[in-house]
Amino acid sequence: MTTRRVVVFDYESGNVHSAVKALAAAGAEVELTRDRDRALEADGLLVPGVGAFAAVREALVAHGGDEIIDRRLAGGRPVLGICVGMQVMFERGVERGHPAEGLGEWPGTVAELHAPVLPHMGWNTVEPGEGSVLFRGIEHERFYFLHSYAATSWELDVIPPFPQPAVTWATHGERFIAAVENGPLSATQFHPEKSGQAGIRLLRNWVESL
Repeated sequence: MTTRRVVVFDYESGNVHSAVKALAAAGAEVELTRDRDRALEADGLLVPGVGAFAAVREALVAHGGDEIIDRRLAGGRPVLGICVGMQVMFERGVERGHPAEGLGEWPGTVAELHAPVLPHMGWNTVEPGEGSVLFRGIEHERFYFLHSYAATSWELDVIPPFPQPAVTWATHGERFIAAVENGPLSATQFHPEKSGQAGIRLLRNWVESL
């Protein structure tokens, strides 16, 4: 199989070096860059994200990431968001009572989980969505989470003949969205780059789908 070229978008947010190593282990040719043309031309674009929702969005916009993501998706070119890189794909986030605008690729709000212990930190199982490509062969594995906020409802209404997204769920206090596969845009709330061999396999599934 032809090696797929993946850009990890370097906008000064996220555990980028772990993501680069994990993607390389998954068989991708990986480049860490914020160069617009390189990000647009790659077979796949990975958008990491660590920290506050508003700060991640601001950093993405400051480096032109919002435009790059929009253009890639408009052309059907794959994008994978991780952790807050997933959260900012939604319309809005609310942290400590302060609302912030997201990128608006999906409707819905990211808010604090109702759980006895926060953050949700450690390994957890997931409920893969029907037709999932990311979780093929790893449906019963555990993945590493580190977050206090999440989307707890899926609000995108997809009308046939467009395929229904594969929405994967997990539970910590309440059910929340652990991953989404929606055409060229996929995302995980957990960290595949910190999830051992299961995470590598998930990234390999994504890379091979490019």
